[in-house]
Amino acid sequence: MNVDELVRDSLREQAAEQTPLEPGFADRVLAVRRGRRNRTIACTAAATAAVVAVAVGVPALTGGGDEVRPASEMNKSDIIAHPDQSPPRNMIAAGDTALSAFFVRKAVKQPGGDIVNTRVYGLLDQKTAAYRKTKWAFLDVAPGMRTAAVLEGDLPAKRIGLLDMITGKVERWIPVDHGVASVEFSPDGTKLLATTYSKNPDRDFADHPQNVNGKVVPGPVPSRTGFSVVDLGSGEENWHKAPQWKDESGFLFNSRDDLEWSKDGRSVSSDIGDEPFRQYYDLNGDKIDIPASEKYVSNAEAGLSPDGKLIGGDFSGHGGKVSSEIVDSRTGERVTTVPGQQLLAWADDERIIAWGCDPKRCSGKGEFHNQLILLTVGSDKVIQLSGFRKASAEYPGRWNPVFTQRWS
Repeated sequence: MNVDELVRDSLREQAAEQTPLEPGFADRVLAVRRGRRNRTIACTAAATAAVVAVAVGVPALTGGGDEVRPASEMNKSDIIAHPDQSPPRNMIAAGDTALSAFFVRKAVKQPGGDIVNTRVYGLLDQKTAAYRKTKWAFLDVAPGMRTAAVLEGDLPAKRIGLLDMITGKVERWIPVDHGVASVEFSPDGTKLLATTYSKNPDRDFADHPQNVNGKVVPGPVPSRTGFSVVDLGSGEENWHKAPQWKDESGFLFNSRDDLEWSKDGRSVSSDIGDEPFRQYYDLNGDKIDIPASEKYVSNAEAGLSPDGKLIGGDFSGHGGKVSSEIVDSRTGERVTTVPGQQLLAWADDERIIAWGCDPKRCSGKGEFHNQLILLTVGSDKVIQLSGFRKASAEYPGRWNPVFTQRWS
């Protein structure tokens, strides 16, 4: 397909009328224990547009092969929405944040009765601005969305791949001394946080059964050993011991308990079951107090706004109203609420991406009837970014978003 055809097709898609939204939405929501925090910076804009990006010549990330400009840089529209797509097929973005990837979970039965809850990813192809199904067991995308860190095969992995999102090829492998089952780029994109495990944290074991709703099924086994900070320039891995929390009886939240970067990239943290409910570590592996800037950050995924003044907080709906809190990061006091079910990522200092549904369009039926929406602090305005969440033939499960800073 040539350039003229790409542009013409994308404009035709944008001009098509949007499908009317189905009725029904939550008057309650399941508690979400934890989520990864967004890594975004401020961006101001207002227009709504979506055109598929076309590759043109500028230096590629690695300096090799065809010199191509990423689709996310070609299309700098403030809002790129596809409310008729779920799972999304084409790039979605708002402000300084884009949906760089998404994944679904698929339970795969193993010989002997174990179950592996594998991830099936759709990763943004920076040539076409479309999401492509991948083979990777785990991935994260760097700020600027030119590189993805990928793990292969049966976790934990013994090496980390750095994949060029334009060519789709792994340009470099970084060997690690400790098995890795998750990776996360630092806010400045210069380091990776790799959570290490002795077993696959996505595997449930038949010889460790658990009772779920009266049925005995394979259960989790805690196996987190610690974390490594990997310098991308040198490839050096600095590992630190940090086993996951469990209470005196051996109870743990989940066998997968990945550590996360703080917003300033100076520390990392993980969940614990006792107050203050998160344990922070400096980059030397020493336990530290909660940083002042993150004192009131909850388990909601959005976390701190780009300027650090606000926090995307927890679900606060009551009386049939779906809403979530926006909190003052200095005082912990509620500033306002926004009509979202689950706050996911900041688009800029005043707008936030969430799971939810425009209250004017949804009747309050079905807690899982939600789509990606863009909300504005201090306003009831709702902009639909994706279609309502569902499975598809390619992605057999409800999809989960991975958000990344659009440009570095």
